[in-house]
Amino acid sequence: MLLELAIGDAYGAGFEYADEIKVSRENDLSHYTKHQKWNIGNGRYTDDTQMSLANAEMLADGTKWTPLNIANKFVEVFKRDKRPGYAGRFYEFLQEIKDGREFLEKINPASDKSGAAMRASPIGFLPEIRDVIDYATIQAKLTHDTPIGRDSAVAAALMTYYFLYNHGKKEDLGEFIEKYVPGNWATRWGKEVGLKGYMHVRAAITTITEEDFLSKVLKRSIDFCGDVDTVATIAMATASCCGEIKQDIPQNLLSGLENGMFGRDYLIALDTRLKNKFLD
Repeated sequence: MLLELAIGDAYGAGFEYADEIKVSRENDLSHYTKHQKWNIGNGRYTDDTQMSLANAEMLADGTKWTPLNIANKFVEVFKRDKRPGYAGRFYEFLQEIKDGREFLEKINPASDKSGAAMRASPIGFLPEIRDVIDYATIQAKLTHDTPIGRDSAVAAALMTYYFLYNHGKKEDLGEFIEKYVPGNWATRWGKEVGLKGYMHVRAAITTITEEDFLSKVLKRSIDFCGDVDTVATIAMATASCCGEIKQDIPQNLLSGLENGMFGRDYLIALDTRLKNKFLD
């Protein structure tokens, strides 16, 4: 999951809010491309993956799921590996604070954007649906304590849970989520993706239900245009768990993904820890 999630993030970063001309010309999965705004470097993931790692590491370590522990982890993973890609003011906020307690004291959690959903996919490893919903909600409330922020995070976590624990066919994914989360999750998304959290999740669900190859999931995620790196992050994490989707990541994207201290090999090892802890 985490490897595919990071590839979606790193590939999508080069197309975040790119115009349709660039998307049409370059979205062929042949290479990672440069972000228009951030000097991230080709094949490097952004905040979507880094914050997903925070949640994934807590789950793998069995850390108690409290707001303070989550906030401490968010600060830790940022400060050990600072990188562009975060929203500007949130990046500055993380630079200035020293720990999770200060995070909770100073954060304004009123956002309805996609930040809580983009990092929720690893929570789907939890075997009990009530825990998936509770954990996704708790981590969402730290930064996105709005109905859209919370609901989109729960929906994203339920997407991976649905496939990891074999709850049905991919065509029924949206209907499954609608049983637990208010919203039109089964309604096809067919336009550019804006800032609201539900947009990214609905676009990802559409991609999952309509594509049968991981490579096509990635390309389709970018074709929406707009805030597509988060669409690709959520869609690739989910598709990697789906037995109906052929796992055909292009070799050039696999080998081109960063492989520093928290890069490709680290992601694979953490994925293995999560699978051994929850699925074996």
